[in-house]
Amino acid sequence: MSIILTEQTTVTNNSNISLLVVLCLLENNGVLQMAREFGVSCMYEDSTNDWLRPSLSRVAQLVASVPDKARLRAPTSLTSHLFFKMITIQLLSGLEERAANLSDKVATFKKIELDGTSLFVGETFSRICRRGSSDVLSSEVVLRVLRHVQNVLFSNSDVAPKDIFGSNPESIIWSKMMEAIKDPYAVERMSEKLLHQLAIDSVTDCEAYWIIWLLFHQLFHHQTSIRSMFVDKFLLWKVFPICCLRWILQFAVFECPPVAGPLTKDHETQGLLDTVQRLVSVWSKREFVLSATMEQQAYVSAALGLCLGKMSKEELDKTKDVMHLILQGVSCRLESPNDLVRKMASSVAFMFSKVIDPKHPLYLDDSCTGETIDWEFGITTRDKEALLTSSSKGKNLDKMITASTSMPEKDLDCVTHDEMLTKKKGGKNKLFENSIDPDEIIDPATLNYESVSDQDEDDEKASEDSDSSDSSLQPYDLSDDDNDLKKKISQLVDVVGALRKSDDADGAERALDVAEKLVRASPDELIHVAGDLVKTLVQVRCSDVAVEGEEESAEEKRHRALVALLVTCPFESLETLDKLLYSPNLDVSQRIMILDIMTEAAQELANSKVMKPKHQARASISTISETQPWFLPSSTGPPGASAWEEISETGTLLNWSARYERELPSKPGQIKKGKTRRWSLKSANIQENQMELSHNKFPVYAAAFMLPAMQGFDKKRHGVDLLGRDFIVLGKLIYMLGVCIKCASMHPEASALAPALLEMLKSREVCRHKEAYVRRAVLFAASCVLVALHPSFVASALLEGNADLSSGLEWIRSWALDVVDSDTDRDCYTLAMSCLQLHAEVALQASRALESAESTFKSKGVGLPSTLSKGTIIIPNSNVEY
Repeated sequence: MSIILTEQTTVTNNSNISLLVVLCLLENNGVLQMAREFGVSCMYEDSTNDWLRPSLSRVAQLVASVPDKARLRAPTSLTSHLFFKMITIQLLSGLEERAANLSDKVATFKKIELDGTSLFVGETFSRICRRGSSDVLSSEVVLRVLRHVQNVLFSNSDVAPKDIFGSNPESIIWSKMMEAIKDPYAVERMSEKLLHQLAIDSVTDCEAYWIIWLLFHQLFHHQTSIRSMFVDKFLLWKVFPICCLRWILQFAVFECPPVAGPLTKDHETQGLLDTVQRLVSVWSKREFVLSATMEQQAYVSAALGLCLGKMSKEELDKTKDVMHLILQGVSCRLESPNDLVRKMASSVAFMFSKVIDPKHPLYLDDSCTGETIDWEFGITTRDKEALLTSSSKGKNLDKMITASTSMPEKDLDCVTHDEMLTKKKGGKNKLFENSIDPDEIIDPATLNYESVSDQDEDDEKASEDSDSSDSSLQPYDLSDDDNDLKKKISQLVDVVGALRKSDDADGAERALDVAEKLVRASPDELIHVAGDLVKTLVQVRCSDVAVEGEEESAEEKRHRALVALLVTCPFESLETLDKLLYSPNLDVSQRIMILDIMTEAAQELANSKVMKPKHQARASISTISETQPWFLPSSTGPPGASAWEEISETGTLLNWSARYERELPSKPGQIKKGKTRRWSLKSANIQENQMELSHNKFPVYAAAFMLPAMQGFDKKRHGVDLLGRDFIVLGKLIYMLGVCIKCASMHPEASALAPALLEMLKSREVCRHKEAYVRRAVLFAASCVLVALHPSFVASALLEGNADLSSGLEWIRSWALDVVDSDTDRDCYTLAMSCLQLHAEVALQASRALESAESTFKSKGVGLPSTLSKGTIIIPNSNVEY
C-alpha cells in the first residue's frame, strides 16, 4: 500500500509541476517576460553585454529543454512542436514590441549593440534549431516578415523599398534578430527551412527577395561564413526548388530586386562572374556527370543557366576559361544515353548561345524552341507536390493539436486513455459538423478517427444515426506505429546484418540498442561472430543511424557494445581490432575510438570479480565401528537436541581444530529459545568467506592487448603516420599501453612485458617527440611501468642478469632528469618529478630485497651471482648503486 501511495504522490507532483510550467511559461507569457527583463537589466550597463551572455545561454538552455523533461501524462502543450511554437510567438511579439518602442530612434537603433532581449531571443532560437524544430521557428518568422513586407510594398509610396526597409525599425529588428543567432548551424538550418517555407506559401519573387534581404543582408555583407553558405553551399551542395534557387541567386549573386534581362551597370557584376566561374568548373567535370545524382545535376545546370541569362558578352569575355569549360560540359553530356542529361546540355548551350549572339540562339533539342526554359526538367515537380502534400498534412495536424489544447489545462493534464476514448465517442458528430471544407485532405493516422467519405448528405445522416443507435460499437485507435512489423533482434547475427544495411536506419538503431545486452549474455555464437561484429561496429557511422541530435547516444551505445565484446571475447575481438588499428580505411577518430575501447576494456577486466565456491576439506579419518566419528563431541544431551554440525570458517593459515554446533531445546517453563553451544575457539563469523573472490582477469590477456598494438607503430603507411601528423593517435596508443601494464601490476606478466614497452618508449622519435602531448603520454607510461613492477621482480632480474630491464629502469631515471632540466612544458615537468619519486621508491625496495638476498647467500656460504654486476639501479639523490 505504501508503494502505491508513493507512486500516486509522484504522479500528482509531476502533474502539478507540468501545470505550473504551462501556467508560468505559456499562459502568462513567462518567456516574453524573461526577454523583457534581460533587456532592462543591461540598459544601463556596458554595451558589450559580455557579463550577461553566460546567464542568457543558461536560461535559454533550460527553457528549450522543457519538452525533454515532460513526463508521459504531461499537457499536450509541453510537446516540442507546440511548446516551441508558443514561445516563438512570444519572443517574436517581444521583438516587434521593442521595434515599436524605438520607432523614434532609428539612427540610434541602427548603431547600438544587441541588447539583452535580442541576445536572449537569439540564444533561444539557436537551441530550438538544434533540437530539430527549425521548421516551427521558420514558419512563424515567415508569417510575420511576409506581412510586414506586403504592407510596405502595397503602400504605394514614392520612396524606394530599400530606403523604407533601411529606415524602419520594424524592418531593422529582423536583421538584428538574425545577428543575435550566433550558432552557424542554427543559421544554416533556419535558412533552409525559410526557403522551403517561402516555396510552400507561394510568395512572389519580389516578396521573397525582400524577405531574404531583411533577414540576411547585414550578415551577408559582414560574415564570410554566411556569404559562403549562400554562394557555395546553397548553389553546389544543397538542392532546393527552382523558385528558391531564383531567390538565392537574386539575393546573393545579382544583389538586386527581380528585373528582366541582363544586369544594369549600376549593379556590381563581379560576384556574378565569380559565381559563374565556380559553377561551370564543377558542372563541366565528367566525374560530376557520372557520380552526382540527377537532382543535383539538374539543380547546378539550372543555376548555371540562370546566371548566364543575366550576363552580357562583354562580361563573358572577362571570365577565365568559362567558354571552354561550358563546351566541355555540353560535349560530355551530349554523349550520355540519358535523355534528361542531354536536355540539360541543350538548355545550357541555348543560354550560352544567347549570350554570344542573342539574334541567333543555338537549338540542340526540340524542347528549346521557346524563349523560356523549364529548368525543373520534370524532376522537381514531384518533389514540389510531395512538399505541398506534407505541408497540408502538417497544417491539419497543427490545427488538430491546437484544437485539443483549447480545452482547460486542468482537464487536458489529467485525461486518461479511457476518458479520451469517451471524449472521442461523444464528440464524433460534432467533429463532422465543424468540418468546413469537405475536400480537405485528412490523414486517418493523425486524426485517429474514421475517414470522411464523399457520400450524399442523406446517406451520411443515416450512417450517423445508425452509429449512434448501436451502443455496441466502441471507437478504437486506427493509428499504426508499425511496431508489430519491426523485426525483433535477438541474435548477434541479426545485429551484424542490421548494422550493415545502410538504407535501414531504424534497424541499425535497434541493433545498437540491444548489442551490448546480447554480448554480455555470452551466447555460444559469440566466439564465431565476434570478429565480424567488432568490424561492423567500428565502421558504422552513428551520424547516419541516429536521429538528428541523438548522435552522442548512439556513439555511447556503440562504445559500450565494443567494450563488452573485448571483455567477454578478448582474443577474437583483439585480432580484428589490431588489424583495423593500422588499416588505411579508418580515420583518426576511429583509431582513437579503438584505443579508448581497449583502455576501458583492460580496466574492466582488471577490476572484475569472480565468485567461486570455497573447497570444503573432508575428514581424512573415519571409523566404521561407531556411527559417530571420534572427533565429534559426545552425542549425549537433553532430549530433543539436534545433531552436531560442522561450521566451516576461514581462520588463520594453520587451523588444527574445527567448530561444531547444535540446537538445544528450551527448558521447561522457559519461553526463550535455547542457546547454541559452540566448540572450538574460532571466531563467530559463520558466513565469512564462504565464497572466494578472484580479482584481475587482465594479466592473461595483457600480451594480446599490448604486443600487436606495439608492432609496427613507427611504420608510415598509406593514411597512417603516427610519428607525424597522427601524433594524437600515438599519444593515445602510449596511454593505452601504460594503462595495460598498470592493470597487470604485481603479476609476472608485467615483468615480461615491461622491457618491450620500455624499448618502444626509449626510441628517439617517441621520447623526444616535438609534441608535448606525446611526451606526457611517455612519462605516464613510464610511471605505470614503475608501478607495475614488484621490487622482488626487479631484484630477481638483477640477480639473473636481465640487462634489458635494468637498462630500461636506468633510462627512465636519466630521461626523467633530462625532462626536468630542459622540457618547457609544465605538465611534462610535473610528470617527470612524479616518475623520479616512483623510481626512487622502486630502487629502494629492490635494494632492500638484494640486501636480504646477500645476507641469505652469506649465511649459506654462497657467493652472489656474477651476473649481478651487469645491471645497475641508481637511487636519485644518492651515491648508492645496485
